[in-house]
Amino acid sequence: MNVRNCNRCGRIFNYVTGQPICVQCKKELEVSFKAVRLFIRRNPAASIQSVAEECGVETKQLRQWIREERLCFSKDSGVGIECEKCGKTILTGRFCEACKNDTMSDLRSVSEPKTPPPVEKEQKQKKRSQMHFMHKDK
Repeated sequence: MNVRNCNRCGRIFNYVTGQPICVQCKKELEVSFKAVRLFIRRNPAASIQSVAEECGVETKQLRQWIREERLCFSKDSGVGIECEKCGKTILTGRFCEACKNDTMSDLRSVSEPKTPPPVEKEQKQKKRSQMHFMHKDK
């Protein structure tokens, strides 16, 4: 059993996985998330600061939801976060499309099976033409 203190309220709870917060705080966060999502739908050009003020949520929490791809602002909102790899401004997630594609191509190149170099025919024929003795008596 993994018992921890909630990072938000300090209560003791049985930690399983994810954020180290208790069940009650998770429920409160979900209510806040729904309010933020509704506010953004009604005000697509709102800034992160205005969303935080209107919904009573910390900007840190909003950025986390953006990184988790739970929230996405419109292009004309002016809201953006930086790609963790190259620093380019993105609307949601952790990486821009170019960095995602680079990472995927790197993973593909590593996971593809390597083919052995071709063996020349002469080497194969040379080995076959040699005489081998299995058992030699004196």
